[in-house]
Amino acid sequence: MGFASSMVFGSVVGIITDRYGRKRCALLYCGLYVVSCATKHFKNYQILMVGRFTGGLATSLLFSCFECWMVSEHVGRKKFSTGLLSYMFGLMYSTMYLVAIVSGFVAGVVAEGFKLHPLWEGSIVHVGGDTGPFDLAAICLIAGAVLISLTWEENFGEDNAEQNDKMLARLEDAFSLFRRDARIPLLGAIVACFEGAMYVFIFNWSPALKSAVIPPPYGLIFSLFMMACMSGTSVHTAMAEIMRPTFRLFTVFLLGMASLVTVSVLLGETSSAEDPAHGQHLMAIFLAFLLFEFAIGVYFPSVGILKSEVVPERIRSTVYNVYRVPLNAVVVGLLLSDVPLVHCYALCACLLGVAFGAAAGLVVLDRRGSLAALGEGRGARKLP
Repeated sequence: MGFASSMVFGSVVGIITDRYGRKRCALLYCGLYVVSCATKHFKNYQILMVGRFTGGLATSLLFSCFECWMVSEHVGRKKFSTGLLSYMFGLMYSTMYLVAIVSGFVAGVVAEGFKLHPLWEGSIVHVGGDTGPFDLAAICLIAGAVLISLTWEENFGEDNAEQNDKMLARLEDAFSLFRRDARIPLLGAIVACFEGAMYVFIFNWSPALKSAVIPPPYGLIFSLFMMACMSGTSVHTAMAEIMRPTFRLFTVFLLGMASLVTVSVLLGETSSAEDPAHGQHLMAIFLAFLLFEFAIGVYFPSVGILKSEVVPERIRSTVYNVYRVPLNAVVVGLLLSDVPLVHCYALCACLLGVAFGAAAGLVVLDRRGSLAALGEGRGARKLP
């Protein structure tokens, strides 16, 4: 439900963000996700589905309005350099992963420290247990909303009164850009394939590590995953000045493919979580997951820089959310098809192969653009 709602309303959310303002939509994200967290207290399927619906809408906002606001402030209002933007992306994701590491430990303590129980006998409202981390998340969201309200200035997509009168015009402008600039669909393929594989991984890492012999400490594992992501972000920051984002993405996709293929092969050698052989492979599978999380840590700031260079400011949120439509379709398709775990990881490795090919296409286009610019410069110097 979450991914489906994000897929269906994603492009519309982007238009709304560009037209009505990134700050307002960031506040809307906080509100929608507080609602999603609150529904976790109800032992009622329909209410839980409402929570996933609002969570899907909030996710579309999370992965567009915050980044679009920062890029617009950095490049447009503040006139800072692109090199500093790369540093900002690295700092942003490093901080995010540091918070996630702490959150993993705290969530585990809260979930295990209070028993899940109904408010009164027969009540559908429950508190404690696994609902505790969602309550902490709601507190963080409220604090974030206060900070946004007090410290952010509003920004929009590029002003165009005629387009602002017609929301559909922004979507048409975005698809026209897809046809005119080959880099836009190639970047969309990268986002859809890599992040689609990443979300499928998020759903399937715990079944792959499940074991009757060695019960996995999920909170600790999540924190270690976030530490691997943080390490990847640190590598991105260190390499920002000496390697283009496209070449960093090459490395990311190769590491990701290697890790997911390893997991698929190792899972193929075991029949179930109760199989003794599965316990022997747990450490290797876990290390492969850490490698994939490291790749994720390099990926997000690198692709953020690439998107800031390629996508025009006037429809930035719209294009970012259009990218998420095929991404969510990939995730929904793989999850609903009930593909065996072994095949699922193999398919995710294939998706990273497609992303690698798209990154190669971007390198070719960048090289052609550089050669064309060099030729124009030489021609200009020959003029009297």
